[in-house]
Amino acid sequence: TASYEASMASTSFDVLSYGAVGDGKTDDSPAFLEAWKAACESPSKLSILAVPVRKTFLLKPVTFSGPCQPDYVYVLVSGNIAASSSKTEYSSLPIKSWLVFSNVDGLMVAGTGIIDGRGSGWWSQSCIGNASNALTFYRCKRFVLNGLRHVNSPRAHIALSSCKFATISNIHISAPATSPNTDGIDISDSTHVQVRDSFIGTGDDCIAVSGGSSHINVTRITCGPGHGISIGSLGAHGENDTVENVTVQNCTLKGTMTGVRIKTWQGGIGYARNISFNKIRFIRVDNPIIIDQYYCPTKVDCQNKTSGIRVSDISYSVIYGTSVTDKVINLSCDQNFGCSNIVLDHVYITSTVPKKKAYPYCFNAHGRYSHTKPAVPCLLE
Repeated sequence: TASYEASMASTSFDVLSYGAVGDGKTDDSPAFLEAWKAACESPSKLSILAVPVRKTFLLKPVTFSGPCQPDYVYVLVSGNIAASSSKTEYSSLPIKSWLVFSNVDGLMVAGTGIIDGRGSGWWSQSCIGNASNALTFYRCKRFVLNGLRHVNSPRAHIALSSCKFATISNIHISAPATSPNTDGIDISDSTHVQVRDSFIGTGDDCIAVSGGSSHINVTRITCGPGHGISIGSLGAHGENDTVENVTVQNCTLKGTMTGVRIKTWQGGIGYARNISFNKIRFIRVDNPIIIDQYYCPTKVDCQNKTSGIRVSDISYSVIYGTSVTDKVINLSCDQNFGCSNIVLDHVYITSTVPKKKAYPYCFNAHGRYSHTKPAVPCLLE
């Protein structure tokens, strides 16, 4: 029974015991990998990988791989983790990310530490295409990310790819408004994801929900600066992308380039459907409500195509605030398929400029509106 009881208990693995220094200069990647191996192979129900307080651990690009023996692996980040700034180490990574957790079930990453991507060297025009995400969760089931501060990623701060049953809460993500492609949280090919009670202010989308994702719930997020909360982009290069059952609620967007946005490229295949935006507050937002089915940010070779992503069953309810543009509702739907069942209810958006009239724009958008100002008579039956 003693061995049984031991296997039920938790076991802790401190990175310092595996040779980590934490002076912000020494490469602590080998020590972290050793500690991870021990935690992952532990016979206990719960193993804890401890990153101690008041130290900064410098890490090169590193992947923490499962599957692991324990039911739960808890990475307790009390200290800070910083990226090495040498660009050559990032050149041939299988997953373009500085830190990766791959194929781990029952993972918890939590604490009060800072994950510092030290990304500013990547933000110049010449490096931007080669920049990596800071933290990626790949094929992780039942994971929790809680409490950390994520700063200055080279690219997206947090990426979820092919994950199931994830909760991200009480985190703080920040990068300068001018930093390119520094999305807060990117979600792709993932299901049953909750993102809640967090602050995100970066140079790109606060949250982007991309193809292959469903049952995504975004609640109580404060977003800004940045590009707002986006579905997409979907259908680039003629891809088949699907997104459904997304709820965005009780969020505040402040000074963002767009508010709540659905963006699809011409020529894609698939759909975006059953998406609701509820109880959203806008403060000085550019383009508060936008469906853009002609997304083409490069402005090169932007041709209309015969195929397109089908957008349907989108609801906007209890949404209010101010817009710096007078086109406050923009529903630019596909020229062939249009959007169907777009519902606006209790939507009140005014211009930040006193006495300036706010107005809607629709193209091939079908649906209905009630208790909405400006009224949206351009919505088709």
